[in-house]
Amino acid sequence: MNWQKRSSEVRSELTPVSSMRGFWGLMGAYWLSKRWKEAWGLAAIIVVLTALSAMASVWFAEASGDLISAIAFLHHPQNPSTLRALLNSAATLVAIVVLKEIGFIALRHYFSTTLHRKWRAWLDERFNSAILDCNHTHFHLQNGAAEATPSTAAVPDNLDQRIQESIKGLTGGAIGLAMGIAGVTLSLYFVGGKIIANSTEITGLEFLGSYAGACLTFTAVLAYVPLNTFLAVKLGAILQRLDVRMQWAEGSYRRELATLLNRSFHVAATQAEGVQNRINRQRYAEIDHTWAGLNFLTAGYMGFELVYNFFSSRIIAYAPGLLPYAESRISLQGYVTGAELANAVINDCSWFIHVMPDIARLRANAKRVTELAEAIEEAQHPKEFYARTGCSQLRYQNQEPRLGLAIQDVELMHPGAAEPFVSTGRLRVERGEWALLLGESGSGKSSLLKAISRLWPHGRGTIILPRNVRTLYAAQDVYLPSTSLKELVCLPDPTQSYHDADVATILEEVGLSDFVDDLANLGRASQTWDQLLSGGQKQKLILARILLLRPGLLLLDEPTSALDLQAKNSFHAAIRSRCPGTSVISVMHTSSAPKSSEGDELFDSVLSIAQRTITKGPVTDLPPLSRVLGPLKKIPEKSPAE
Repeated sequence: MNWQKRSSEVRSELTPVSSMRGFWGLMGAYWLSKRWKEAWGLAAIIVVLTALSAMASVWFAEASGDLISAIAFLHHPQNPSTLRALLNSAATLVAIVVLKEIGFIALRHYFSTTLHRKWRAWLDERFNSAILDCNHTHFHLQNGAAEATPSTAAVPDNLDQRIQESIKGLTGGAIGLAMGIAGVTLSLYFVGGKIIANSTEITGLEFLGSYAGACLTFTAVLAYVPLNTFLAVKLGAILQRLDVRMQWAEGSYRRELATLLNRSFHVAATQAEGVQNRINRQRYAEIDHTWAGLNFLTAGYMGFELVYNFFSSRIIAYAPGLLPYAESRISLQGYVTGAELANAVINDCSWFIHVMPDIARLRANAKRVTELAEAIEEAQHPKEFYARTGCSQLRYQNQEPRLGLAIQDVELMHPGAAEPFVSTGRLRVERGEWALLLGESGSGKSSLLKAISRLWPHGRGTIILPRNVRTLYAAQDVYLPSTSLKELVCLPDPTQSYHDADVATILEEVGLSDFVDDLANLGRASQTWDQLLSGGQKQKLILARILLLRPGLLLLDEPTSALDLQAKNSFHAAIRSRCPGTSVISVMHTSSAPKSSEGDELFDSVLSIAQRTITKGPVTDLPPLSRVLGPLKKIPEKSPAE
């Protein structure tokens, strides 16, 4: 089932973004949330300031008429205006401009940006909570995006950009749209009312009475604005498509740059700068090509808008008042006032034309955010989510902890593959048993550990886990987020669950005594712990975490690759000593299993992968190194299974 097509079946809300899978659900979620008072309070202030701004437009038109009249009658022979009256009219006009632009419009901008900031923060929190849940939704979305092909249903690209840029553009665009609609409505009420009040008769239109002038003005506006709005809508649709394409291109390029920064050492070590440079040029070429089309269309739209503005302010606004002015039914002051009022109405009604590019971006951003919300909802059912890209029939059950871990006829597959790359038959790892998992590179060792951890989606069979037992996965690549050292050791538990003295004791035990005084620190100097610690120190930190949390099931995916032989033995011996009753499955590229300092075996059994099948035997049957790694010429490149 395509994740973009919602099922007709009504589902209950499962995630913090369940109600945001459609445009109006996304638009209304914040306004109907527990923070509705904040949202509607700021909106009310913005509406009041918008109304005051519309009233100021009326004041401005009247003051403009007074000023023009004072200038026109400055040298009148019978009733000349005075210089003082002229200066007073000019001062009044300036005061209205200052009041409108600073007291109303600038203040409205402050409250609208405050509303933008709070709305975006609320949406950001909701989407982060949705993807960083216990279901590992972030992993499913990323993994699903990597597996998607043209023949399968795609999942959202560039999750980071959707959460960061698209939500920002969406909230800002929506507020601007709402302010524009409010501005048009209030302007028509205040300015339109003034036009009707100042209306006069016109020869040939006597049947309209004193409303003839107002009808002529509104007819000119209705004839001019809708036609140009139609053209703006057509151009806006093209802008929307280009904007969506631009966001995709920008996100892809940014992701490539982020990958480079995260893998800078590997690029340097393999001297792959040339290849990376070519990839970066390809990514930027997409941006440049889309940008060129966007610039061309934007320039055309700008020209259209400038011509439209000229005709509206110089011709359409002044033309309706020419007839009553020529017939001396209104004074020059009345003519100028009416033209300014008409211009204000045209400007407000033309708001849709002026912001069409912003509306196009709003629609594009809303589409990207609702797509993400829909994908998050679909990812709550991982089996169905991954069934689009391959067999997804792994089942998980629980049993009494004393029975350990059971794996029944599990077959692991790659996305889209019909045949498994590894099969287990029926295996059991007893409570407290240590099993060494061996096999050629790419044979599926890491994939099996991921499947046990519910992080490998494709395959079939049953995995029965010990009930109410903590499972801990320790990988070769150590993830150290930018947080305190104590929290890094305690993950995923809260730091309050452990005393500083206990954490410090364990750090000393694993050989990290130099850092026991830095438990509350995010690092040293300007370096985070991820930047500061060496590969071996990071793996010792993982050992400290294991000793502190004491999991019941421990999955070790080469977590000692950066340690020497003695340190590897000490790593495993510490776990064996401090975590009695823990079941361990460990992946290692070795010809001999680690032993204790007294030479005793630490592992009880060996799980060997050969010819895509896993067999179990005693540790004394450890296969020779040539069988574990295979002939050198046959070693494949590391596959996704690893």
